[in-house]
Amino acid sequence: MAATTGSRTGGPDALGRFGSYGGQYVPETVMPALRELEDAFAAALADPAFHGELNGLLRDYVGRPTPLWHASRLSSRLPQGVRVYLKREDLCHTGAHKINNALGQALLCRRMGKTRVIAETGAGQHGVATATAAALFGLSCRVYMGRQDMERQALNVFRMRLLGTEVVQVDAGTATLKDALGEAIRDWVASVETTHYILGTAAGMHPYPWMVRELQAVIGREARAQVLEAERRLPEAAVACVGGGSNAIGLFAPFIPDAGVRLFGVEAAGHGLHTGMHAASLTAGRPGVLHGSLSYVLQDADGQVLNAHSISAGLDYPGVGPEHSALKDTGRATYLACTDAQALEGMRLLAETEGIIPALESAHAVGALPEICAGLPEGAVVVVCVSGRGDKDMPQVARIMGGGGKP
Repeated sequence: MAATTGSRTGGPDALGRFGSYGGQYVPETVMPALRELEDAFAAALADPAFHGELNGLLRDYVGRPTPLWHASRLSSRLPQGVRVYLKREDLCHTGAHKINNALGQALLCRRMGKTRVIAETGAGQHGVATATAAALFGLSCRVYMGRQDMERQALNVFRMRLLGTEVVQVDAGTATLKDALGEAIRDWVASVETTHYILGTAAGMHPYPWMVRELQAVIGREARAQVLEAERRLPEAAVACVGGGSNAIGLFAPFIPDAGVRLFGVEAAGHGLHTGMHAASLTAGRPGVLHGSLSYVLQDADGQVLNAHSISAGLDYPGVGPEHSALKDTGRATYLACTDAQALEGMRLLAETEGIIPALESAHAVGALPEICAGLPEGAVVVVCVSGRGDKDMPQVARIMGGGGKP
């Protein structure tokens, strides 16, 4: 039942797979809920009224289209005379790209006649977006968040609670995003008759990777049109950070048919790939099953999922979306990893040159630009997704930098 919303490429196949990846590795008891969700989303995509309402919300509530900013001072600090453009998802209402998906799924929840939504969150931005959409539509809302992430992102915890959402602390496992996602799935299975699970990233079991991809593809559709207007040509490269992969696939999807546009996803290398303290599933993982989907996963020789680490709570996940896995295997996208230190340097560089403080997640994409741009043609045009703003990270970054603004 796969369909598209104008992202210029088809969705997954009838089994919910992108190439070899994706699918539904779940208990039989979950299948009716997934079938209901797939049918509801397919019907929504075919309904002009759904698109009309969603587009109106994205325009009047979220503030779309977001600007494409020519970062000339940042460009001057990079090799090959590149021209860098920033897709400013940090200017969305709630401060990140997550609201695009949350509003679309909240509309879907209402279409299905459900009154409660749940979500998982790492950096807190998806939790805030879900809490915002729930408040807007009058839905009951619960968000699961790992204890470690709640400590790192206390400001976003407060924002969710102010919006009327119940935030549930998850102490299991590593007390981070992976464990919060597991708890959210358990809640959904037990309450599916009244509850819709708004999964925040392009990972997990079908139809979620497809749904999130289609709802986030607005990023790439806008960016493609904007760069054509600004440069009268397509860019040589599109760059985005990758955790589960929602902002990246949102940027990439409309460019996939354009063979001349190279796609670069930047994962979290943490303390370094050699240390094992990282979250680079595509760079250092191998195919396995996590949260109902086959994709690249950090795992040991026995197939046990390994703990992930990143300075950014939103990238601190040991798996990745199935479409990214397929794009890696086919060579259509290139994935590299950026350490915590490089991400902090990327945050500082963007702040000093453009007056824009990105989220730690987005700072990984900026931190990898010197390496990426060095391999591009002279004068290349590069579009970088700034997936969120850095306000949420300032207490954590200030502690690391000692208040002096230097890593």
